[in-house]
Amino acid sequence: MDKYSFLNAAHTAYFADLYDQYLENPDSVEPSWRAFFQGYDFGSENYSMEGDTVEEVSSQVPEHVLKEFKVLNLIHGYRSRGHLFTKTNPVRARRKYAPTLEIENFGLSSSDLETRFDAGEMLGYGGPQTLQKIIDHLEQVYCHSIGVEYMYIRKPEELKWIQDRLNVANNQPKFSTDQKKHILRKLNEAVSFESFLHTKYVGQKRFSLEGGETLIPALDAAIEKAAEYGVKEFVMGMAHRGRLSTLTNIFGKSAKDIFSEFDGKDYEEKVFDGDVKYHLGWTSNRETESGKEINLSIAPNPSHLETVGAVVEGIVRAKQDKYYKDDFSKVLPIIVHGDAAIAGQGLVYELIQMAQLDGYKTNGTIHIVVNNQIGFTTNYLDARSSTYCTDVGKVTLSPVLHVNADDAEAVVHATLFALEFRMQFKRDVFIDLLGYRKYGHNEGDEPRFTQPKLYKAIAKHSNPRDIYAAKLIAEGIIDENHVKQLEKTYKDALEEKLEDSRKEDKTVITPFMQDTWKDFERANEQKMMEPVDTTTSVEKLAEITKVISNLPKDKKFIRKIERLIQSRQKMFDENKLDWAMAEHLAYGTLLDEGYDVRISGQDVERGTFSHRHAVVKVEDSEEEILLLNQLNEKQGEFHIFNSLLSEYGVVGFDYGYAMASPNTLTIWEAQFGDFSNGAQIMLDQYISAAEAKWKTQNGLVMLLPHGYEGQGAEHSSGRMERYLQLCAKDNMYIADCTTPENMFHLLRRQMKSNFRKPLIVFTPKSLLRHPKCVSTVESFANGSFKMVIDDNVSDVNKIKTLVLLTGKFYYDLDEERENLKRDDVALVRIEQLFPVPTDEIKAILAKYSNADDIVWAQEEPKNMGAYSHMLMHLDEARNFRLASRRPYGAPAAGSAVRSKARHKEVIDYVFDKTKNNQR
Repeated sequence: MDKYSFLNAAHTAYFADLYDQYLENPDSVEPSWRAFFQGYDFGSENYSMEGDTVEEVSSQVPEHVLKEFKVLNLIHGYRSRGHLFTKTNPVRARRKYAPTLEIENFGLSSSDLETRFDAGEMLGYGGPQTLQKIIDHLEQVYCHSIGVEYMYIRKPEELKWIQDRLNVANNQPKFSTDQKKHILRKLNEAVSFESFLHTKYVGQKRFSLEGGETLIPALDAAIEKAAEYGVKEFVMGMAHRGRLSTLTNIFGKSAKDIFSEFDGKDYEEKVFDGDVKYHLGWTSNRETESGKEINLSIAPNPSHLETVGAVVEGIVRAKQDKYYKDDFSKVLPIIVHGDAAIAGQGLVYELIQMAQLDGYKTNGTIHIVVNNQIGFTTNYLDARSSTYCTDVGKVTLSPVLHVNADDAEAVVHATLFALEFRMQFKRDVFIDLLGYRKYGHNEGDEPRFTQPKLYKAIAKHSNPRDIYAAKLIAEGIIDENHVKQLEKTYKDALEEKLEDSRKEDKTVITPFMQDTWKDFERANEQKMMEPVDTTTSVEKLAEITKVISNLPKDKKFIRKIERLIQSRQKMFDENKLDWAMAEHLAYGTLLDEGYDVRISGQDVERGTFSHRHAVVKVEDSEEEILLLNQLNEKQGEFHIFNSLLSEYGVVGFDYGYAMASPNTLTIWEAQFGDFSNGAQIMLDQYISAAEAKWKTQNGLVMLLPHGYEGQGAEHSSGRMERYLQLCAKDNMYIADCTTPENMFHLLRRQMKSNFRKPLIVFTPKSLLRHPKCVSTVESFANGSFKMVIDDNVSDVNKIKTLVLLTGKFYYDLDEERENLKRDDVALVRIEQLFPVPTDEIKAILAKYSNADDIVWAQEEPKNMGAYSHMLMHLDEARNFRLASRRPYGAPAAGSAVRSKARHKEVIDYVFDKTKNNQR
């Protein structure tokens, strides 16, 4: 007995705390306890008590103490594995897991059921409880309609909060009569809305919520309770399933408008493509039951299911930065996922990794999975390797609640738990709403082709409203006529809206976040081509230069960075401003005028090519110094963040940020231009098409380093041909600047216009420090953005070869022209590639009328670059002589020698059309 005599003096609750400490770090536990825990083998997979060490322990420890430890082990088993044995699947039998939670697996037996154990105190009881009551409690908390995963969380305060919260009322809902009737009313709205559409629009796609209707009372409860917590704005993202019901029954969009969209009427606007009804966004204000007003936004989304999640997070962060910087929690993001999508699409992982990062955090997101247990025709067993579709949430140690979607009260209870956790700890939380999909992927699909057994069960299954109504009837809260009356009242209102809708000939689409954009106008191509005043004063440029050229005198910096920062003033004084100064002075002047600036991307603080140094680190402490935030007290805010190694998620986030903050110059910079193809879905579905589909403007700027300098296939081309192919009408700007002054005015134009368009800029690498790539202070102060830069030739009549080109290639050709002493060649730069400045180009062609050789020159292969774009948009281009590399599969050769040779051949061919450059 002496060896383990210390056990007699300890309390069971102390055992439990010590055991948790042991599990996290065995070496942190006193050796006697460690020996006991090791011997007892609490951490074994099968919870068994076998082994010589256990027998040694058992022979020296009092029986009642051993039993207490067995009960503790049982409690731990429920907390860790109870979610595997829940009643959460309404239409399928659960998979079998072993070992089970039978008490025999923990060294206990039926003879112990009436024995009282101190371990009961850990479960919220005032004192010891019988094993039977302890088991009943654990079954209710962990194995009923809600399964909870949380034991992997490493913060003791979060674990304790969750366990205390779960112990309240055995984790069972306790709603008042009025609350239950309200839940039933929202359930009726969800069920009745879908059945109404099903009868009025037979066979039309609507991606119904049937089988997951409890989402509606869950969202309703979240909004009502969030308002009481002080939340002012609620931003939601969800794909198509259940979206129409959510728009009507949560966001207050008139059913009349939805019916108009179902009827397939043409749009009121002629220059507008529109989108399918279950992709459209909506913004409204709602007054809660407690009389509080909350702003609701549901972002427009494409069919790429999880893409909208990144946009939502960006919208939320923009609102937080602008209006709630002292309390981010006042804007609440909720993202509704599908089970196949959250498990299968990598963007979700990128979003999860962003959740706690300084540049992207939003103080916690509530993730709700409408789990149909099927993706189109694919069973869940073929859709993921993980146990649950929500397992990605464990990356950030977020709690996960699995809930039976047929149990309306449990769904609302779990949602309120999730909300409270988010508000308390400012972290993500996941709800897995386990239901089913009543019909096929769309209402015209036949699901029995691929899941005959499942859909036989679903066909016989009652909807959640009827299940809940039966429960309330049994409780004596309502009678059988209550639901009939609810349904009649709601459907009569829908019928009235349908009649109103059919009196109108055209569909009117309301822009998303219309109040945010009320001071901006939508612009056509003609408006985009009009000059914008981007001038400033020399004095203002001098003031900003002084600030960004001087580091704090009382802090120590690396000598090299000191020289670099000081060189900014020298450049200004010598009247030779480089590319970095163009950026800094563009940002500085905009900040001075009250605009905010946000830049994010991989390594943007310093810049991939070490040109920007917008953040300077103190040598000893690594304290961050942002000189652009030290201009004056009334300036806008400058935000710059190195991003995680993501393109898709970060571009989506920054796009959302720009959507919600039109007076912020929002920039995403690629490490190299070609890496942006990791965000291609954002480019295709949002950046190029959003205004045409949803009337949503956006001023996101994308900086894509581009230029052939022998760095191989992956570090040469920003793939401009892809962006140019997406250009149409008036959807965005594409530019490839060759001078710092043009970059300066281009960035300022982005904010000084009274409309917003995405801007793609192919930025330089070698030109960042090219001795000829400099501009004057005067050109910054009193210049403007030039869509075309003409050559400075002494005699136009001498020009026999006119070369049109874009980007860094100009400097290569200019150098060769000097070497050859050719005064009969003019080099004209096309700085804006879209909208194409056709009038300016035609004027150039007319000016050089003596030129009988018109060349389009590009360093990219023939099948890449801007050549095909010019052919499409400029009729005269079909007569140009093309000087380019021949078509290739890869943008550039891996061999520096071969790359240089190909580059030289193109240059030679520009100046001598008899040369063969088709190698």
